[in-house]
Amino acid sequence: MQMKAIDIVCPVFREEEVIGLFHERLSAAIEPIGRHYAIRILYVLDPSSDGTEAVLSAISANDPRVAVLVMSRRFGHQSALIAGMDHSQADATIMLDSDLQHPPELIPRLVALWEEGADIVQAVRQDGRETGILKRLTSRWFYKLFLRMGFVQLAVGASDYRLLSRRVVEVIRARLPEQNPFLRGLVGWIGFRVANVPFQPAPRARGRSHYRASTLLNFALNGICSFSKVPLRFCIGLGLVVAGASFIGGVAELLLYALGRTEVPGWPSLIAALCFLGGIQLFFLGMIGEYVGLIFDEVKGRPRYIVDRRYVAGKVVACQGEQLGGLRLRSEAPPHQLAGERLSEAEGATRARTASR
Repeated sequence: MQMKAIDIVCPVFREEEVIGLFHERLSAAIEPIGRHYAIRILYVLDPSSDGTEAVLSAISANDPRVAVLVMSRRFGHQSALIAGMDHSQADATIMLDSDLQHPPELIPRLVALWEEGADIVQAVRQDGRETGILKRLTSRWFYKLFLRMGFVQLAVGASDYRLLSRRVVEVIRARLPEQNPFLRGLVGWIGFRVANVPFQPAPRARGRSHYRASTLLNFALNGICSFSKVPLRFCIGLGLVVAGASFIGGVAELLLYALGRTEVPGWPSLIAALCFLGGIQLFFLGMIGEYVGLIFDEVKGRPRYIVDRRYVAGKVVACQGEQLGGLRLRSEAPPHQLAGERLSEAEGATRARTASR
Protein backbone atom coordinates (compact mmCIF):
# COMPACT_ATOMS: atom_id res chain seq x y z
CA MET A 1 0.00 0.00 0.00
CA GLN A 2 1.41 3.36 -1.06
CA MET A 3 2.10 5.83 1.74
CA LYS A 4 0.19 9.10 1.83
CA ALA A 5 2.21 12.17 0.95
CA ILE A 6 2.48 15.35 3.02
CA ASP A 7 4.08 18.59 1.84
CA ILE A 8 5.25 21.14 4.41
CA VAL A 9 5.36 24.68 2.96
CA CYS A 10 7.49 27.23 4.81
CA PRO A 11 7.69 30.86 3.57
CA VAL A 12 11.06 32.45 4.32
CA PHE A 13 12.34 36.03 4.27
CA ARG A 14 15.55 37.19 5.94
CA GLU A 15 15.78 34.28 8.37
CA GLU A 16 19.53 33.56 8.09
CA GLU A 17 19.93 33.51 11.88
CA VAL A 18 17.08 31.12 12.64
CA ILE A 19 16.42 28.96 9.56
CA GLY A 20 18.99 26.31 10.51
CA LEU A 21 17.53 25.93 14.00
CA PHE A 22 14.02 25.86 12.53
CA HIS A 23 14.92 23.01 10.18
CA GLU A 24 16.42 21.02 13.05
CA ARG A 25 13.26 21.36 15.12
CA LEU A 26 11.04 20.65 12.13
CA SER A 27 12.99 17.48 11.32
CA ALA A 28 12.71 16.32 14.93
CA ALA A 29 8.98 17.11 15.03
CA ILE A 30 8.12 15.08 11.92
CA GLU A 31 10.38 12.12 12.78
CA PRO A 32 7.58 10.21 14.61
CA ILE A 33 5.30 10.39 11.54
CA GLY A 34 8.07 10.06 8.94
CA ARG A 35 7.76 6.26 8.92
CA HIS A 36 4.11 6.45 7.89
CA TYR A 37 4.09 9.30 5.36
CA ALA A 38 6.16 10.46 2.41
CA ILE A 39 7.13 13.94 3.59
CA ARG A 40 8.57 16.75 1.51
CA ILE A 41 9.65 20.12 2.92
CA LEU A 42 9.28 23.07 0.55
CA TYR A 43 10.91 26.36 1.50
CA VAL A 44 9.59 29.34 -0.49
CA LEU A 45 12.12 32.14 -0.32
CA ASP A 46 11.54 35.83 -0.99
CA PRO A 47 15.08 36.92 -1.99
CA SER A 48 17.04 39.17 0.34
CA SER A 49 20.57 40.49 0.77
CA ASP A 50 21.47 38.22 3.68
CA GLY A 51 22.71 34.62 3.56
CA THR A 52 19.35 32.84 3.88
CA GLU A 53 19.55 31.39 0.38
CA ALA A 54 23.00 29.91 0.99
CA VAL A 55 21.82 28.29 4.22
CA LEU A 56 18.77 26.80 2.48
CA SER A 57 20.95 25.54 -0.36
CA ALA A 58 23.14 23.70 2.16
CA ILE A 59 20.07 22.29 3.91
CA SER A 60 18.67 20.95 0.63
CA ALA A 61 22.04 19.36 -0.16
CA ASN A 62 22.03 17.46 3.15
CA ASP A 63 18.34 16.57 3.33
CA PRO A 64 16.76 14.84 0.29
CA ARG A 65 13.28 15.77 1.53
CA VAL A 66 13.97 19.48 1.03
CA ALA A 67 13.30 21.60 -2.05
CA VAL A 68 13.66 25.39 -2.27
CA LEU A 69 11.78 27.84 -4.47
CA VAL A 70 13.37 31.27 -4.86
CA MET A 71 11.13 34.07 -6.10
CA SER A 72 12.28 36.57 -8.71
CA ARG A 73 11.62 39.35 -6.18
CA ARG A 74 9.78 39.78 -2.91
CA PHE A 75 6.11 38.98 -3.57
CA GLY A 76 5.10 38.70 0.08
CA HIS A 77 4.01 36.12 2.61
CA GLN A 78 0.61 35.24 1.10
CA SER A 79 2.03 34.82 -2.42
CA ALA A 80 4.71 32.52 -1.00
CA LEU A 81 2.02 30.31 0.52
CA ILE A 82 0.11 30.29 -2.79
CA ALA A 83 3.31 29.28 -4.61
CA GLY A 84 3.82 26.44 -2.15
CA MET A 85 0.29 25.15 -2.75
CA ASP A 86 0.72 25.45 -6.52
CA HIS A 87 3.78 23.21 -6.30
CA SER A 88 2.17 20.66 -4.02
CA GLN A 89 0.61 17.42 -5.24
CA ALA A 90 0.51 15.74 -1.82
CA ASP A 91 -2.51 14.34 -0.01
CA ALA A 92 -2.15 17.08 2.61
CA THR A 93 -0.30 20.40 2.73
CA ILE A 94 0.92 21.94 5.96
CA MET A 95 2.02 25.57 6.05
CA LEU A 96 3.83 27.33 8.86
CA ASP A 97 6.19 30.26 9.31
CA SER A 98 9.90 29.58 9.64
CA ASP A 99 10.62 31.96 12.54
CA LEU A 100 9.75 29.30 15.18
CA GLN A 101 6.74 31.25 16.45
CA HIS A 102 4.68 28.47 14.88
CA PRO A 103 5.87 25.42 16.87
CA PRO A 104 6.69 22.51 14.51
CA GLU A 105 5.95 20.10 17.37
CA LEU A 106 2.24 20.66 16.67
CA ILE A 107 2.42 18.93 13.26
CA PRO A 108 1.66 15.36 14.48
CA ARG A 109 -1.50 16.68 16.13
CA LEU A 110 -2.58 18.38 12.88
CA VAL A 111 -1.99 15.16 10.95
CA ALA A 112 -3.94 13.11 13.49
CA LEU A 113 -7.00 15.37 13.15
CA TRP A 114 -6.70 15.20 9.36
CA GLU A 115 -6.71 11.40 9.55
CA GLU A 116 -9.86 11.64 11.67
CA GLY A 117 -11.63 13.34 8.76
CA ALA A 118 -10.92 17.06 8.97
CA ASP A 119 -10.18 18.79 5.65
CA ILE A 120 -8.86 21.91 7.36
CA VAL A 121 -6.93 21.79 10.61
CA GLN A 122 -6.46 25.38 11.75
CA ALA A 123 -3.92 26.37 14.39
CA VAL A 124 -5.33 29.18 16.54
CA ARG A 125 -3.06 31.60 18.41
CA GLN A 126 -3.52 31.98 22.14
CA ASP A 127 -1.47 35.11 22.78
CA GLY A 128 0.15 35.40 26.18
CA ARG A 129 2.36 37.94 27.88
CA GLU A 130 5.14 37.34 25.37
CA THR A 131 3.00 39.29 22.89
CA GLY A 132 2.74 43.03 23.45
CA ILE A 133 -0.55 44.29 24.86
CA LEU A 134 -1.08 46.61 21.88
CA LYS A 135 -0.67 43.77 19.41
CA ARG A 136 -2.98 41.53 21.44
CA LEU A 137 -5.69 44.16 21.54
CA THR A 138 -5.46 45.15 17.87
CA SER A 139 -5.46 41.49 16.81
CA ARG A 140 -8.53 40.75 18.93
CA TRP A 141 -10.31 43.84 17.59
CA PHE A 142 -9.54 42.87 13.99
CA TYR A 143 -10.96 39.37 14.30
CA LYS A 144 -14.09 40.59 16.07
CA LEU A 145 -14.56 43.33 13.46
CA PHE A 146 -13.99 40.84 10.65
CA LEU A 147 -16.60 38.47 12.08
CA ARG A 148 -19.13 41.29 12.43
CA MET A 149 -18.52 42.69 8.94
CA GLY A 150 -17.83 39.56 6.90
CA PHE A 151 -19.74 36.47 5.99
CA VAL A 152 -16.94 34.06 6.91
CA GLN A 153 -16.51 32.10 10.12
CA LEU A 154 -12.99 32.82 11.29
CA ALA A 155 -11.73 31.72 14.68
CA VAL A 156 -10.35 34.57 16.79
CA GLY A 157 -6.58 34.15 16.56
CA ALA A 158 -6.60 32.03 13.38
CA SER A 159 -3.08 32.02 11.96
CA ASP A 160 -1.39 30.95 8.73
CA TYR A 161 -0.35 27.74 10.49
CA ARG A 162 -2.70 25.08 9.14
CA LEU A 163 -3.11 21.74 7.39
CA LEU A 164 -5.19 21.55 4.21
CA SER A 165 -6.38 18.37 2.55
CA ARG A 166 -5.71 17.87 -1.13
CA ARG A 167 -9.24 18.79 -2.20
CA VAL A 168 -9.06 22.10 -0.31
CA VAL A 169 -5.75 22.92 -2.00
CA GLU A 170 -7.28 22.05 -5.38
CA VAL A 171 -10.20 24.41 -4.74
CA ILE A 172 -7.86 27.29 -3.82
CA ARG A 173 -5.58 26.56 -6.77
CA ALA A 174 -8.24 26.17 -9.44
CA ARG A 175 -11.21 28.23 -8.25
CA LEU A 176 -9.84 31.12 -6.19
CA PRO A 177 -7.30 32.98 -8.35
CA GLU A 178 -7.43 36.22 -6.36
CA GLN A 179 -4.62 38.71 -6.88
CA ASN A 180 -4.61 39.84 -3.25
CA PRO A 181 -5.45 36.63 -1.39
CA PHE A 182 -6.38 36.77 2.28
CA LEU A 183 -5.84 33.09 2.95
CA ARG A 184 -7.27 33.06 6.47
CA GLY A 185 -10.56 34.29 5.09
CA LEU A 186 -10.46 32.11 1.96
CA VAL A 187 -9.87 28.97 3.99
CA GLY A 188 -12.84 29.84 6.19
CA TRP A 189 -14.99 30.68 3.15
CA ILE A 190 -14.38 27.30 1.49
CA GLY A 191 -16.06 25.40 4.29
CA PHE A 192 -15.67 21.60 4.58
CA ARG A 193 -14.93 20.03 7.94
CA VAL A 194 -12.72 22.23 10.13
CA ALA A 195 -10.84 21.39 13.33
CA ASN A 196 -9.12 24.03 15.46
CA VAL A 197 -5.95 23.45 17.47
CA PRO A 198 -4.92 26.13 19.99
CA PHE A 199 -1.26 27.00 20.42
CA GLN A 200 0.76 29.61 22.20
CA PRO A 201 3.26 31.37 19.92
CA ALA A 202 6.82 31.26 21.15
CA PRO A 203 9.05 34.35 21.23
CA ARG A 204 11.30 34.69 18.21
CA ALA A 205 14.39 32.57 18.82
CA ARG A 206 16.63 34.92 16.86
CA GLY A 207 16.32 37.90 14.55
CA ARG A 208 13.36 40.26 14.47
CA SER A 209 9.95 40.49 12.86
CA HIS A 210 9.82 41.99 9.36
CA TYR A 211 6.17 42.99 9.68
CA ARG A 212 5.85 46.75 10.09
CA ALA A 213 2.72 48.47 11.39
CA SER A 214 1.90 49.68 7.85
CA THR A 215 2.18 46.10 6.52
CA LEU A 216 -0.19 44.79 9.18
CA LEU A 217 -2.65 47.64 8.52
CA ASN A 218 -2.61 46.93 4.78
CA PHE A 219 -3.10 43.22 5.52
CA ALA A 220 -6.14 44.00 7.69
CA LEU A 221 -7.70 46.38 5.14
CA ASN A 222 -7.20 43.85 2.37
CA GLY A 223 -8.86 41.14 4.44
CA ILE A 224 -11.88 43.29 5.30
CA CYS A 225 -12.38 44.70 1.80
CA SER A 226 -11.99 41.26 0.22
CA PHE A 227 -14.86 39.77 2.20
CA SER A 228 -17.24 42.57 3.13
CA LYS A 229 -19.16 45.47 1.58
CA VAL A 230 -19.97 46.86 5.01
CA PRO A 231 -17.44 49.75 4.69
CA LEU A 232 -19.23 50.96 1.55
CA ARG A 233 -22.60 50.66 3.28
CA PHE A 234 -21.18 52.51 6.26
CA CYS A 235 -20.29 55.37 3.90
CA ILE A 236 -23.86 55.37 2.58
CA GLY A 237 -25.28 55.39 6.09
CA LEU A 238 -23.00 58.17 7.30
CA GLY A 239 -23.80 60.20 4.19
CA LEU A 240 -27.53 59.86 4.89
CA VAL A 241 -27.02 60.89 8.53
CA VAL A 242 -25.06 64.01 7.54
CA ALA A 243 -27.61 64.87 4.85
CA GLY A 244 -30.44 64.42 7.37
CA ALA A 245 -28.70 66.59 9.94
CA SER A 246 -28.10 69.28 7.30
CA PHE A 247 -31.77 69.19 6.30
CA ILE A 248 -32.92 69.50 9.91
CA GLY A 249 -30.47 72.35 10.44
CA GLY A 250 -31.78 74.11 7.35
CA VAL A 251 -35.40 73.81 8.52
CA ALA A 252 -34.41 75.12 11.95
CA GLU A 253 -32.71 78.15 10.36
CA LEU A 254 -35.83 78.91 8.32
CA LEU A 255 -38.02 78.74 11.42
CA LEU A 256 -35.69 81.04 13.32
CA TYR A 257 -35.68 83.44 10.38
CA ALA A 258 -39.50 83.43 10.27
CA LEU A 259 -39.61 84.20 13.99
CA GLY A 260 -37.10 87.01 13.58
CA ARG A 261 -34.43 85.40 15.72
CA THR A 262 -31.76 84.97 13.04
CA GLU A 263 -28.28 85.98 14.05
CA VAL A 264 -25.45 86.86 11.70
CA PRO A 265 -23.62 83.56 11.07
CA GLY A 266 -19.96 83.49 12.00
CA TRP A 267 -17.02 82.28 10.04
CA PRO A 268 -15.94 79.60 12.58
CA SER A 269 -19.18 77.62 12.21
CA LEU A 270 -19.06 77.92 8.41
CA ILE A 271 -15.44 76.78 8.17
CA ALA A 272 -16.06 73.91 10.61
CA ALA A 273 -19.01 72.69 8.54
CA LEU A 274 -17.02 72.88 5.30
CA CYS A 275 -14.05 71.04 6.78
CA PHE A 276 -16.33 68.38 8.24
CA LEU A 277 -18.10 67.76 4.93
CA GLY A 278 -14.80 67.86 3.02
CA GLY A 279 -13.27 65.30 5.37
CA ILE A 280 -16.25 62.97 4.96
CA GLN A 281 -16.04 63.23 1.18
CA LEU A 282 -12.32 62.40 1.20
CA PHE A 283 -13.01 59.46 3.52
CA PHE A 284 -15.68 58.17 1.12
CA LEU A 285 -13.35 58.56 -1.85
CA GLY A 286 -10.60 56.68 -0.03
CA MET A 287 -12.95 53.83 0.87
CA ILE A 288 -14.22 53.56 -2.68
CA GLY A 289 -10.62 53.74 -3.88
CA GLU A 290 -9.74 50.65 -1.83
CA TYR A 291 -12.37 48.61 -3.64
CA VAL A 292 -11.49 50.10 -7.04
CA GLY A 293 -7.83 49.21 -6.37
CA LEU A 294 -8.77 45.59 -5.68
CA ILE A 295 -10.80 45.49 -8.91
CA PHE A 296 -7.86 47.03 -10.80
CA ASP A 297 -5.50 44.33 -9.55
CA GLU A 298 -7.94 41.60 -10.60
CA VAL A 299 -8.50 43.08 -14.08
CA LYS A 300 -4.77 43.31 -14.83
CA GLY A 301 -4.52 39.54 -14.38
CA ARG A 302 -0.80 39.53 -13.60
CA PRO A 303 0.73 36.36 -12.16
CA ARG A 304 0.72 36.32 -8.38
CA TYR A 305 4.36 35.30 -8.26
CA ILE A 306 7.33 34.40 -10.46
CA VAL A 307 9.82 31.74 -9.44
CA ASP A 308 13.40 32.53 -10.42
CA ARG A 309 15.11 29.25 -9.52
CA ARG A 310 14.80 26.06 -7.53
CA TYR A 311 17.20 24.12 -5.37
CA VAL A 312 16.98 20.34 -5.38
CA ALA A 313 19.69 18.39 -3.53
CA GLY A 314 21.66 21.62 -3.23
CA LYS A 315 21.75 22.20 -7.00
CA VAL A 316 20.05 24.97 -8.92
CA VAL A 317 17.37 23.74 -11.30
CA ALA A 318 16.17 26.07 -14.05
CA CYS A 319 12.43 26.81 -14.03
CA GLN A 320 10.89 25.75 -17.33
CA GLY A 321 7.33 26.42 -18.54
CA GLU A 322 5.04 23.57 -17.53
CA GLN A 323 1.48 22.85 -16.54
CA LEU A 324 0.91 22.41 -12.83
CA GLY A 325 -2.21 22.18 -10.72
CA GLY A 326 -4.59 23.69 -13.27
CA LEU A 327 -2.27 26.64 -13.92
CA ARG A 328 -0.40 27.30 -17.10
CA LEU A 329 3.22 28.21 -16.52
CA ARG A 330 4.33 30.44 -19.35
CA SER A 331 6.39 28.47 -21.82
CA GLU A 332 7.16 31.62 -23.82
CA ALA A 333 8.90 33.19 -20.83
CA PRO A 334 12.66 32.87 -20.36
CA PRO A 335 13.75 29.64 -18.59
CA HIS A 336 14.45 31.48 -15.35
CA GLN A 337 10.82 32.59 -14.99
CA LEU A 338 7.90 30.58 -13.69
CA ALA A 339 4.59 32.43 -13.64
CA GLY A 340 1.21 31.11 -12.60
CA GLU A 341 -1.37 32.08 -15.20
CA ARG A 342 -4.88 30.74 -15.53
CA LEU A 343 -5.58 28.51 -18.53
CA SER A 344 -9.00 29.05 -20.09
CA GLU A 345 -11.24 26.08 -20.96
CA ALA A 346 -10.90 26.77 -24.69
CA GLU A 347 -7.11 26.93 -24.50
CA GLY A 348 -7.04 23.79 -22.38
CA ALA A 349 -9.13 21.86 -24.89
CA THR A 350 -6.98 23.06 -27.80
CA ARG A 351 -3.73 22.06 -26.05
CA ALA A 352 -5.17 18.69 -25.10
CA ARG A 353 -6.07 17.96 -28.73
CA THR A 354 -2.63 19.10 -29.87
CA ALA A 355 -0.88 16.90 -27.29
CA SER A 356 -2.96 13.85 -28.28
CA ARG A 357 -1.82 14.20 -31.87
